[in-house]
Amino acid sequence: MSEQNKLSDANEGPQLDRKQIIKLFVELGPLLVFFITNSHYGIFAGTGAFMAATVVSLAASHALLGRIATMPLVTGVFVLVFGGLTLYLQDDHFIKMKPTIVNGLFAAILFGGLMFDRLFLKTVFGDVMRLTEEGWRVLTIRWAVFFVLLAVLNEIVWRVFSTDTWVAFKVFGIMPLTFLFALAQIGVLKKYEAAESGSAPTPS
Repeated sequence: MSEQNKLSDANEGPQLDRKQIIKLFVELGPLLVFFITNSHYGIFAGTGAFMAATVVSLAASHALLGRIATMPLVTGVFVLVFGGLTLYLQDDHFIKMKPTIVNGLFAAILFGGLMFDRLFLKTVFGDVMRLTEEGWRVLTIRWAVFFVLLAVLNEIVWRVFSTDTWVAFKVFGIMPLTFLFALAQIGVLKKYEAAESGSAPTPS
């Protein structure tokens, strides 16, 4: 290959890193705004700031990455709907229940897809990861169960603990748990990695 191809390959790595950094800030930004505003002005001001920051983050994602990923878009819609109900009715139960409903929805979609032999994770991430059908099935079941656990955990935290504790959990608990769970799936990705021609999973 020519020097031009080498330079192109060299530039591809940093570009991917830049995209990951942008995605991280897009997802973390609204949560940090929510946490800071809530700690100073309360849950209702925090909810309003959360909604505004979510709109800005989605717009930034579209402008910088050229697209808005499915999960942040769905989550953003729920933030606006439940945040709007929270402010209109002056009832913080709506914004607190939002993570429960979103995670429950994701779990229902994944489990429902399995019932009809539809692997929605493959539909969304098939261009990024190459797995066998069994691999996609295992990964789908694991993520569906994880979403159920997140929904249950959110219900426990907001019903048992204070609003400030729930906000802290939402910002500094859910995302780290999700990140650690994703890292824990590396073994599945390696075990069921498919070759270009579609190989069988490697032994564990």
